Amino acid sequence: MRPLTRAEEDIMHLLWQRENARVAELIVDMPEPKPAYNTVSTIIRILEDKGFVGHEKAGRGFKYFALVDKSTYQKASMKKMVNSYYEGSFKNMVSFFVKENNMSAKDLESILKDIDKTED
Repeated sequence: MRPLTRAEEDIMHLLWQRENARVAELIVDMPEPKPAYNTVSTIIRILEDKGFVGHEKAGRGFKYFALVDKSTYQKASMKKMVNSYYEGSFKNMVSFFVKENNMSAKDLESILKDIDKTED
């Protein structure tokens, strides 16, 4: 899966939230200062070229929608990060976050309980 720029990720998050939208609708949801219409339109075309976004005719324009779901992108991004920064080891990644965030044993137990719930 090809990596996305921050601007491309921002657009994808909006599409994942809305499911489909016109460029103008995406701009409404963006924080100030709002980007120019042409800027967002260009980013959408790049996302289409990368295979992340599709479109359908809607009146005189188009509605855009995600072709890659958020979960799939999250998994690929995390795998890339683990491979790039933690020698491919999730244990190393978790250890880093535990140390950096001064997590307690109680916090870790809570996380393990949450994991156990998802395995049921």
